[in-house]
Amino acid sequence: MLKEAIYHRAKHNFAYAYDEETVHILMKSKKNDLEQVDLLYGDPYIVKDGSWQFERKEMKRSGSDELFDYWFAAVKPFFRRLRYGFKCTDGKESVFYTERGFYREAPEYSGVYFAFPFLHAVDVFKAPDWVKDTVWYQIFPERFEDGETSLNPKGSKPWGDPPERNSYFGGDFEGVLKRLDYLQELGVNGIYFTPIFQAESNHKYDTTNYLAIDPQFGDKPLLKKLIRECHRRGIKVMLDAVFNHCGRCFAPFQDVLKNKEKSPYKDWFHIHRFPLQEGSVIHYDAFGFEETMPKLNTENPEVRKYLLQTAVYWIKEFDIDAWRLDVANEVSHDFWREFRRTVKSVKPDVFILGEIWHDSMAWLQGDQFDSVMNYRLADSVVDFFAKGTLTVGQFMNDVVHHLHSYHLSVNEAAFNLLGSHDTPRILTVANEDKDRLKLLFVFHLSFIGTPCIYYGDEIGMTGGADPDCRKCMVWNEDEQDRELFHFVKKLIAMRKKIRAFRNEGDFAFLPLHPEVLSYTRKNKTEKLLIILNPAEQAVEVELPPNFRSMKDLWTGHVLESSAALIQRKGFLILYQQQKR
Repeated sequence: MLKEAIYHRAKHNFAYAYDEETVHILMKSKKNDLEQVDLLYGDPYIVKDGSWQFERKEMKRSGSDELFDYWFAAVKPFFRRLRYGFKCTDGKESVFYTERGFYREAPEYSGVYFAFPFLHAVDVFKAPDWVKDTVWYQIFPERFEDGETSLNPKGSKPWGDPPERNSYFGGDFEGVLKRLDYLQELGVNGIYFTPIFQAESNHKYDTTNYLAIDPQFGDKPLLKKLIRECHRRGIKVMLDAVFNHCGRCFAPFQDVLKNKEKSPYKDWFHIHRFPLQEGSVIHYDAFGFEETMPKLNTENPEVRKYLLQTAVYWIKEFDIDAWRLDVANEVSHDFWREFRRTVKSVKPDVFILGEIWHDSMAWLQGDQFDSVMNYRLADSVVDFFAKGTLTVGQFMNDVVHHLHSYHLSVNEAAFNLLGSHDTPRILTVANEDKDRLKLLFVFHLSFIGTPCIYYGDEIGMTGGADPDCRKCMVWNEDEQDRELFHFVKKLIAMRKKIRAFRNEGDFAFLPLHPEVLSYTRKNKTEKLLIILNPAEQAVEVELPPNFRSMKDLWTGHVLESSAALIQRKGFLILYQQQKR
């Protein structure tokens, strides 16, 4: 037994309140080292004859990656207090693992065990319930649809021309209104808009007025109309807030440029010295080293008040459902804690999504964000399905490691994406192999979390890095891949209809063949076995006895055989209702 590899801490993803009465406990050990782990748990104050009284529960091996096995148990402490430890068995010996180390016999004193002092409802991480049932659609407003040509910026290019870094094409709110029927037919029920506020660029991440709509998109009455119409159709609306930095033409920054040390706004920014710029060298903090995007000082009370009032204004006046927060990892945790308290006091079920590209546990403790953009997992998904640079085993390792890095409640609200305005188009990454893209969509829409589709991916749009990934949406059906559209539409409908397909089903890999990716989604009434074959040849797999005589949801046929032939780059989605 390799004791050095056995690990637990009574915090973060290893011990947390899943809901108001349930605590989730996780432990990890060297892969294939332990045969069994039992959780010893009880109330710290229940003692008999000087010995702490505990119960035992066998833990479930919830997954394995390249190095570790993960062990999981859920318990409901009757008095909401918990002391606990682990009995680890490798077939030769058993040891008891506690906060103070390892023991040969179970200690009688509760004080040596790990502690979950009290389960407070206010400490439970809880994203809005509606998020788990949402399929998002990301719209880059300038490129989605031109509904009102009179609003087009001067020098706008013809719709569909190749984009350049500073091109304008005239996309606007009227265009989105015009295409809501299309989105409803696809089946999405959430729209994520990249920034719509007044700015100098086509992407609008250089905000110049946080309380004004950019005139190229329309006006406030039109935005209200668009949001009302989305809500009427059951579609949630998420806006994009850039609170890390502003645009160079933001009025307070212009005042600093003009009045220098005498400006009342000089402390709104992180200024090193005056003059602010000498040649190409800037003397203030910015997003990256972009001189046109000065970084805001969110520790300044005036800045903080302005930004929080901005967030509240768009919720109160326009009834938006969510905020996506740009460059969220470069703003202080303290600011985000106040942001959460402020917006949740106005609309308790507002969704808060942070843009973070790396491990995000520090922001997902229930006091800041409800979710982050799941680029960390997206990298592995794209590498496996689109690029083919990971083996099945390597991909499974990545997914298991990722899922065990966060609370289950965090994973259920994870904002899963395949690409965005910041990445090459997914079909281009897949070398325009549509069969690979289909497998990717099957996984994407059957995985735990809340999936997002970047506009045009559902019709086979292509494009490299920015600005090529920001082409105008193709509306001529003769130029769309309609077969792919109906493929994605069918998957979305399946996700909506079958609860185990989304976030009311446990996720677990079920290895059946080294070249095939297979996993289950199960709840109390339904079970699914999904088998994806990314190989260039057909593969036959033997089905486990409890996964036979299941219905293939894609074809409608019942698979009676004990073996299944998965065609090259093909898949099966097997479904069965379970007896209670």
